[in-house]
Amino acid sequence: MYAYIKGEIADISEDNLVLECNNIGYNIRIPLSVAQRLPGIGKTVKIYTYTSVREDAFLLFGFLSKDDLEIYKKLIAVNGIGPKGALSILSAMSADDLRFAILSGDAKAISKAPGIGTKSAERIILELRDKVHITSEAVSPDQISENDAQLNSGAKNEALEALTALGYAPSEALKALRQITVTEDMDSGAILKQALKVISTI
Repeated sequence: MYAYIKGEIADISEDNLVLECNNIGYNIRIPLSVAQRLPGIGKTVKIYTYTSVREDAFLLFGFLSKDDLEIYKKLIAVNGIGPKGALSILSAMSADDLRFAILSGDAKAISKAPGIGTKSAERIILELRDKVHITSEAVSPDQISENDAQLNSGAKNEALEALTALGYAPSEALKALRQITVTEDMDSGAILKQALKVISTI
């Protein structure tokens, strides 16, 4: 129903945001990761929303970027993962960390979210592995570097999988990949070699 709502922050809690727009206060459920990145009360913010309509409730779920909203939509499309379960996952880990976990088959990381068991985590990996890519969309366009924009390339995804398979932490792998300038003639092997060189200097 609502693509986004832009307004003034009236109240914030760890799982809820009250956003005032045209003298209307919207209650928007948010993951902890969003609550931690919001500006203070009285500041203006743009929240991308998903509307959940049930017989007994009309709920809004909000995110700071389209990228986070899209991964949320993918999560709720997984059998057995509802709007609140998906919110729980994105409260326990960032959208990028979730993608890392899915691509590397790390069910343990996903199952750390409250209410998400190992079977649910494995189902998420099975159903979404071919549907997610590594991106690094920031909250505002001026925070996105050229290298970050390249992070959704297939070759970088393959390099990421190789790095995590070698035991490197997702955050460490992403940090290395961000420092590499990828040319069109570079395959995943070449990217991996460059990433390993960068990691050795970190």
